[in-house]
Amino acid sequence: MDTTWFQDFLAVLEEGGFTRAAERRAVSQPAFSRRIKALEDWVGASLFDRTTHSVTLTAAGERLLPAAAELLCRLQIARADASNAAQLQHDALKLAATHVLSFTFFPIWLRSVEALAPLTGTIQLTSDIMVACENLMIEGRAHFLLCHDHPAVATRLTPESFRSIEIGQDVLVPVATPHLLETCKPDSPPYLAYTAESQPGRILAAAWASAGQHPPEEPVFSSPLVSVLAAMARDGHGMSWSPLSLVAEDIAVGRLARVGNVAAEVPVGIRLFRPKARQSPAAEAFWKQAVSASSERARPGNAFVCCKSAVDEILHP
Repeated sequence: MDTTWFQDFLAVLEEGGFTRAAERRAVSQPAFSRRIKALEDWVGASLFDRTTHSVTLTAAGERLLPAAAELLCRLQIARADASNAAQLQHDALKLAATHVLSFTFFPIWLRSVEALAPLTGTIQLTSDIMVACENLMIEGRAHFLLCHDHPAVATRLTPESFRSIEIGQDVLVPVATPHLLETCKPDSPPYLAYTAESQPGRILAAAWASAGQHPPEEPVFSSPLVSVLAAMARDGHGMSWSPLSLVAEDIAVGRLARVGNVAAEVPVGIRLFRPKARQSPAAEAFWKQAVSASSERARPGNAFVCCKSAVDEILHP
């Protein structure tokens, strides 16, 4: 079955004859007639009454006419829909972000980027652990990666293939419930740890190694997810190093308390990665706006940092 046969069939009716239809379809008369015959062979019946000089449909032709017109119309709609979907997919901005930044930092930061100019594409955000986000970038399935960053921690997004800019700052703060700190041994609450594939876990391990410090005692619980450890800390199960942007409200209302002194806290950056290779026009435009927003943040008196902006939004909506 060839859909062009249906187009030939309708052309005969619209032009009122085989000769003019063949001219319109830009084929020779013999070739056109063969195509009409091929359609009739496929149907298993003659479609035109060839005993008259005018174009007359047989009963089979009459029955086929509305179906042929509808089929071609549906095909055109399907083709247009598929083309539009492909264009939308091409224009979509695909961002990968670690879980905690997806809901503490990303919405506020995106607002600052959009304030410079409307975005030219839709945004698809994938939230996952750092290892999975790195894989998306390396495999070319994301335009950008948003993650916590520390000078002592290397990522698999090497400078040879990727570029990055710092777009914010945060702090990993050891926290536990006040009740737990009152009832446990001094300065030794149960330890809630990150697993090795977690970016905060990598950062803490590197920061402690750089300072010549040892990790706390054997953990009572571990997870790659920042939100899970923070929830466990809120429930009194132990102490976790949580981003201040995530636990600021808990500290403010007394659900959680800082453990130790400021020296125990680990400052971290928030970094946006992209491939060095040129990307889609929408992705390149987004990068320019992100760079501009980062430059605006860096101006004196306009220090937009995650642990400040997110906290201010939580405490002073």
